[in-house]
Amino acid sequence: MPEARIVFDGGSRGNGTPSAYGYGSYQLLIDGVGDITRLTFGKGVTNNEAEYDTLIAALTVLGQHPDAAQITLHIWGDSMIVVSQVNGDWKAKEPRLAQRRDRVKLLFRQFARVTISHHLRAESVKILGH
Repeated sequence: MPEARIVFDGGSRGNGTPSAYGYGSYQLLIDGVGDITRLTFGKGVTNNEAEYDTLIAALTVLGQHPDAAQITLHIWGDSMIVVSQVNGDWKAKEPRLAQRRDRVKLLFRQFARVTISHHLRAESVKILGH
């Protein structure tokens, strides 16, 4: 059974303003092999939305793998809100975050097994470089 790992991080310059600029990056490893992808989301994206959008992008790419249904996936991120909402520990009161959480859970169905865990910001910086 193939194993995959996603490490994700997103952010927003000017968070909370209409001109905020969203960005993110993720590392996707399949059986220990992979790369880092950097993303931009444009204006009006909050930090939390960028975190979710980065994870959604990584899951979408991995879902195209021919063996997706057999993959055991381990996800790591420094966003306590994303990890806690997806795991069901926290409610998603903000509708735009609830929609993204639901999209993540739907994308999880493509894989045999999925875990999502929180790690410290320093780990994201070490792996992703920001």
